[in-house]
Amino acid sequence: MREFKLICALVVSTFALISCKKDTKADEGAAYFGGEVVNPKNSFVILSKSEKILDTIRLDENNRFLYKIENVEKGLYTFRLWASEGLEYQMVLLEPNDSILFRLNTLEFDESLVYTGNGAKKNNYLINLFLDGEAEDKTILGFSQLTPMEFERRLDSIRDHKLRRLKQFNAKNPSSDTFNNLIKGNINYDYYLSKEVYPFVNYGNTERANFNELPEDFYDYRKDINYNYCELMDYFPYYSFLKHHFENLALSEHFKTSEDSIFNLKSLDYNLIKMNLIDSLMVNDSIKNSLLAQTAVEFMSNSKNTDDYDKVLHSFSAKNTNEKNDHYVTNMVNSLKGLKAGQRLPEVTVLNYNSKELILDKIIKRPTVIYFWSSVYRSHSDSHRKATELKIKYPEVDFIAINATATNLPNWKKQLSQYNYSKFDEFIFKEPEIAKHKLAISPINKVMIIDKNGKVVNAHTNMFSIMFEEELLGLLNQ
Repeated sequence: MREFKLICALVVSTFALISCKKDTKADEGAAYFGGEVVNPKNSFVILSKSEKILDTIRLDENNRFLYKIENVEKGLYTFRLWASEGLEYQMVLLEPNDSILFRLNTLEFDESLVYTGNGAKKNNYLINLFLDGEAEDKTILGFSQLTPMEFERRLDSIRDHKLRRLKQFNAKNPSSDTFNNLIKGNINYDYYLSKEVYPFVNYGNTERANFNELPEDFYDYRKDINYNYCELMDYFPYYSFLKHHFENLALSEHFKTSEDSIFNLKSLDYNLIKMNLIDSLMVNDSIKNSLLAQTAVEFMSNSKNTDDYDKVLHSFSAKNTNEKNDHYVTNMVNSLKGLKAGQRLPEVTVLNYNSKELILDKIIKRPTVIYFWSSVYRSHSDSHRKATELKIKYPEVDFIAINATATNLPNWKKQLSQYNYSKFDEFIFKEPEIAKHKLAISPINKVMIIDKNGKVVNAHTNMFSIMFEEELLGLLNQ
């Protein structure tokens, strides 16, 4: 779940997203934000508000920093820094006259984070709510196997407990409307999210059957949904809720006109319905554009039917108002069309451990699996572990790993040493952004299967799929 939340945050930032008009007169006044980083992996902290990076702040010789924000805009800010598992991030609530310091150890990023100073109590409350939520996610997943009425009863109990705890906190620490709106929004939209996800994670029946068994009032809260919730626009629980909410709405509509009974990300009809719903219900253009782009990219990442890509692109382009997003999705469609089965890989230059430049398809001499990773995502360790298992089972297949985001050769070499990855089958791109477009690398953990002649067999597969080994056997039997 931690990684899912990180991915949501990165998706939001990828597509240039979120903005709401603020009452700047009410936001006058400065705030100070600083801290101490134990075991830093780099010498700077990146501070941002929504899509705007405010500054890259260097740590001093004691691994500390202090930053003043003039005329602070009250709300959530994001700070990012490199930790033991890659680029980590957390959020801090800043308001005028706050003077907040944090201390964290990069080896235990979230768990070690503690705030002090004026404004610290509300932020310690916020981080504890986040940490409690990670454990709670597992509990609620277990509840999801219960009947709808029992699931709802237990979920109500969790929300009521959180609201009582907030009331107790405010009795001792009177807090601002900004804080209370944020916490109540978090509690409510986490609750809504759990109910939206329920039909998808209850394994007793198909999604269609699960929908049919829900009480009539199960989604009554939908009348209270705010599709323009400015206080929560930068907070991942709200974005995560919207993503699953539109999946749920679209699937319900899709079932009305189809014979399907299961959730199928590859369904063209479902995805077109989803984009229409996003366009008709979302008020905020920025987050609407983000959800539209994510829907289009997810469909193309899952579907191998390139004939459907233009239909999705046409629907997306008619609704999207962000030029950058349109350029990104259009390029992805064009790239995927160039990666059809039977075609050679496009010309992409990679660098090996010795800094030698090589053309990717010239490296391939045998049936090959190419998998991509980034230290930003913790899943890279799972991918490498899986690849190691498969190498033993399929010695006739080469496995090539490419760090798709690395730009600094010395840092990449340190990462290989840190994670104990091989020096001989690891590469980085010479020009990462160009290569990622040519190879349509989205999501970052995609996998490609290439035959011994350097021709594409499958440009978008998954090493963890139950069908993956069948694909390898098919490749070897050609």
